[in-house]
Amino acid sequence: MEQSVLISVGLPVSLFLIMVGMGLTLTLRDFKVASTAPWPLTYGTVLQVAVLPMVALAIGWLLALSPVMIVGLVLIAACPGGSTSNLFAFLGRGDVALSIILTVVASLVTIVTLPFFVNFAMAQVMDETVAFRLPVLKTIITLVAIIVVPVMLGMFIQRRAPVFSAKAEKGVSAFGALVMVVVILALVLQVGEGVWLMIRDAGFAAALLNIAGIVLGLGGGRLFGLTREQAFTVAIELGIKNGTLGLMVAVTLLNSPEMSVASAVYSVLMFAFGLLMIAYGRVTGMGKQAA
Repeated sequence: MEQSVLISVGLPVSLFLIMVGMGLTLTLRDFKVASTAPWPLTYGTVLQVAVLPMVALAIGWLLALSPVMIVGLVLIAACPGGSTSNLFAFLGRGDVALSIILTVVASLVTIVTLPFFVNFAMAQVMDETVAFRLPVLKTIITLVAIIVVPVMLGMFIQRRAPVFSAKAEKGVSAFGALVMVVVILALVLQVGEGVWLMIRDAGFAAALLNIAGIVLGLGGGRLFGLTREQAFTVAIELGIKNGTLGLMVAVTLLNSPEMSVASAVYSVLMFAFGLLMIAYGRVTGMGKQAA
């Protein structure tokens, strides 16, 4: 299926700019702060990049989804938290510093783990005659170009012009949300009439994946010694994914608009779950009392 210029060129460029915006919020001090409490960072990162993709694969099997839908679900699960997660952590009175570092570290680790888990999922559910395969080296190079480079560029700009960075970051975040809406609409038009059936199938699976992330973050986090604020933040990171990255990988590297449906549906549902998490954090007095 031939891609439009919006998808083949606009999506990677937009993602680059969004990741620059993430870099605008970071300083080297943030990484030093995170290193003083490594366990929450380790727990949250492992859940994001390794555990959640396997949970997505299990959900796909249990619901007997189509192979294309299962791979799409694993793809969005393997994506790191999106920059919007930092805002949700703030509004829900979570640990904002932890949220920022979790997003960045997971984004960097994803360069290797995302192609691994997507190819693993395809090996499990796809027929051997199907030509789909995520090119590992090309994917790593692409992810470095649209994640590592722009984050470093954003950090450089933040160091040189902190006042400008604070203003620009808000604009970049709004731009990211606009891009997501436009790309999802373009994909709906590309996939055609079959998209409604795929949305129906992906919706329940995406909701289950989001709920699983919340349970692992909140319940598992507390079980493994995280404070309430840290566990809440991990749950937010697991729920609010970088949907733009998932869409980009599906339609430009896998050349499969069908595989992008799960990312598109998840990207819509995650905001509803995120708002519920914010309400939970504020109602329970998160950040106002000791764990």
